[in-house]
Amino acid sequence: MRNCFVILTARRPTSWNAARAAAMRLCAALLLSLLGGFAICPRIDAADGADSAWRAYERGDHTVAATLYADAARHGDRLAQFNYAMMLFRAEANETERGEAVRWLRRAADAGLMQAQYNMGLLYENGRAVRKSLTEATAWFERAAEQGHTDAQVSTATQYFLGRGAPRDYAKAAYWYREAANGGDVGAQYILASMYEKGDGVAKDLRIAIYWYTRAAQQGDAVALVKARALAREHQAEPR
Repeated sequence: MRNCFVILTARRPTSWNAARAAAMRLCAALLLSLLGGFAICPRIDAADGADSAWRAYERGDHTVAATLYADAARHGDRLAQFNYAMMLFRAEANETERGEAVRWLRRAADAGLMQAQYNMGLLYENGRAVRKSLTEATAWFERAAEQGHTDAQVSTATQYFLGRGAPRDYAKAAYWYREAANGGDVGAQYILASMYEKGDGVAKDLRIAIYWYTRAAQQGDAVALVKARALAREHQAEPR
């Protein structure tokens, strides 16, 4: 199942203080994605009704798609609940009652759909359609992160990194940045490298820092390449 939310990532700078600023910019980027990045997920293991809803949505027949998704949602299909919620948020379907979009999104999240859990986190983080709560945002991010949602892992790490909605905890931040880095997130790779470079939340280890800077550089992060080369020279110059 492909990711149903688009995240904009910021280039990671060279200093640790700048890396912290990058994490804050990531939070701002989430808001941008929240305002414009809702996407409908294709059906993979659906009943016929939800399959038909996806086909209707693809051909632009939102009225039929919404009707079919709503029916499947009422029958407990969590992906249909999510997709119907996305249509409501995007005004591609009309709410029959106030707060219906959030209600269906929450039902999908409560049913364990990680995309829905992540999006609930974004709603609470930004106070859209719900009362803003960084604590609730962190809780939802972490639920999705535990299921392997890479963007949620980055968001969870950032919450602990900045002490937003959870006590500041660099060790937990490093854990979730590592999970996201292993999942290929270039920003997480850069920040994790910075943490190993400085010894924040992890034992200082230039070899591991070089490894993660290199991983980020392999994905096109030019600043990470500069950092990897500089640390490699520094590591080679250290007395043995």
